[in-house]
Amino acid sequence: MTMHGEPRFHVAAGSAARGPYALDIGPEQAGWERSSLRVVELEPGGVHTLVTEESEWIVLPLTGACTVHTSDEIFELLGRESVFSGVSDFAYVPRDAHAQIASGAGGRFALAGAKCERRLPARYGPAPEVPVELRGSGNCSRQVNNFAAADAFECDRLIAVEVLTPGGNWSSYPPHKHDEHHPGEESVLEEIYYFEVADDGLGYHRVSPSRPGGTDVLAEVRSGDAVLIPDGWHGPSIAAPGRTLYYLNVMAGPGEERQWLIRDHPDHGWIRDTWPSQPMDPRLPFYGPEDHA
Repeated sequence: MTMHGEPRFHVAAGSAARGPYALDIGPEQAGWERSSLRVVELEPGGVHTLVTEESEWIVLPLTGACTVHTSDEIFELLGRESVFSGVSDFAYVPRDAHAQIASGAGGRFALAGAKCERRLPARYGPAPEVPVELRGSGNCSRQVNNFAAADAFECDRLIAVEVLTPGGNWSSYPPHKHDEHHPGEESVLEEIYYFEVADDGLGYHRVSPSRPGGTDVLAEVRSGDAVLIPDGWHGPSIAAPGRTLYYLNVMAGPGEERQWLIRDHPDHGWIRDTWPSQPMDPRLPFYGPEDHA
């Protein structure tokens, strides 16, 4: 996103609303090549038409249920009450397609996208098949729903996961980056963080420069906010005590292989060595793949 010609990496809720979307971030708005995120809010009985153009998309319910109709496929998404209540099913819609998203009771739906080359088939992603991972330990414990991780669900370019962090914990830590190509060590990925915070709470997110003049963000984030990460060490994402922090990560890059390879910040990577000696936060998991409500 840009303001007066200068990059604006913290996108406050409502500031990137456009047309039918409560949030609309694409390559043109972000100033990069591939990654996109839209959030569409449907009233009861509402219908939205998605024209995919050169991008592949995943329709992910944030709240509510919907039907996704594309070509000869109809996917009934059971969805969920909220991102804090359970894993959601989802639908993959290929490039060069039209899809209708309809919701009888209404809801909010994330559209995670990436410009791509291959046209893969439209598919349904069942909630029980979403790998749920507990990462870190102690006050770095968090839950990751790997619904479209590189090794969990086939896309051409798109990588997307959800992260839930218990109140008082640090997530996306140690700070890490993926803005250079180093085979087997680091892949180039443009990334969007989209935040929701339980009970109207707040959180904090940090991006520090990995190069002269690079991305530098220290943001207080609330529900509906996003942070753009074209480069830089990102993390921590900090959940305020008593308030669970959720974020949706959407990533895509130019590499021949679709992979998430990161390098830790050299001053902070040592924290990983302390995790085996600490217990996982007993509040986790919030829910498992069998819990979709």
